[in-house]
Amino acid sequence: MNWLSLLGLEGWVARWRAAAIEGAIAAEDRITLARLELDDLKRRLAQMIVMLILFGALAVLALLLLSLAVLVQFWDSPQRTLVAWLLAGGWLVACVAVLLTVVSLARGLGNAFAFTRRELGNDWKLVKGKL
Repeated sequence: MNWLSLLGLEGWVARWRAAAIEGAIAAEDRITLARLELDDLKRRLAQMIVMLILFGALAVLALLLLSLAVLVQFWDSPQRTLVAWLLAGGWLVACVAVLLTVVSLARGLGNAFAFTRRELGNDWKLVKGKL
């Protein structure tokens, strides 16, 4: 004997079962989306770190040699002190520019998982609307 059928609850249970299955599928999709975004974020961060290390090494070497060449060029002139201070000021400006770029990149990394957050927000609005 089917008690759910006798009590008229069979349709209600079927709807809840379908909703639970749909919710599980949606949760699985959201987890897959988050995993894909995490893999993408890891790949971009790894590339960025490698390129920053390479660029830093090459830039320091090139700029050090350039600074040395400029100082050697002006060594026997009365402007050598001025040139040394200009080189120091140029290095300071370059450091500030790099610092501002790093801050800008760090702010851009704050947008990680944007798609996942948006989808979860939409799902939450739908759930609240149905309740």
